[in-house]
Amino acid sequence: MIWHRHTAFTGLHATHLSASKYHWLNYDDDKFDRVYHMQQEAKRGTELHAFAAEAIRLKIPLKGQTTLALYVNHAIGFMMRPEQMLMYNANAFGTPDAICFRKDFLRVHDLKNGQALTSWRQLELYCALFCLEYLINPFKIKMECRIYQNDEFRVHIPDADDIMHHIERYRYLSKRVDDLREEEEQW
Repeated sequence: MIWHRHTAFTGLHATHLSASKYHWLNYDDDKFDRVYHMQQEAKRGTELHAFAAEAIRLKIPLKGQTTLALYVNHAIGFMMRPEQMLMYNANAFGTPDAICFRKDFLRVHDLKNGQALTSWRQLELYCALFCLEYLINPFKIKMECRIYQNDEFRVHIPDADDIMHHIERYRYLSKRVDDLREEEEQW
């Protein structure tokens, strides 16, 4: 057998008709259309995040009062760093959309493109990761988190007790992951 070589697709997966995500076989046209549009929205969200990060890096403000313009312009104004990875260890890391720490004040901003309800948990976890990585006591700093969505932004002031709880959970569960891995290796 001489197999066809599809080198242009090496490492890729079919987006809409993947064999490994076969549930589309059971979709009616309406469900298929909804799933298709959700996948396209996710792809557009990824592209918008990349565009926003580049605009922030290059300090190019955007015109208007759209979600994207508010997010980019505020991040530039606060001199934030886009897409800065935070790492406690190989088990616990993440990348906030924009972050800065200046004069004992931590800012974490998140750009949301969809309409779905959002939670402050993700941003609080970024605050916890920041404190873990840079050995910062959350009781000794001020923090502000923002979610940009639907052409507006919401502000949340994290409670240091909550951030400390997240820190403790990161420490505990990270150790648990290490222990479980070690058990697996002994099998």
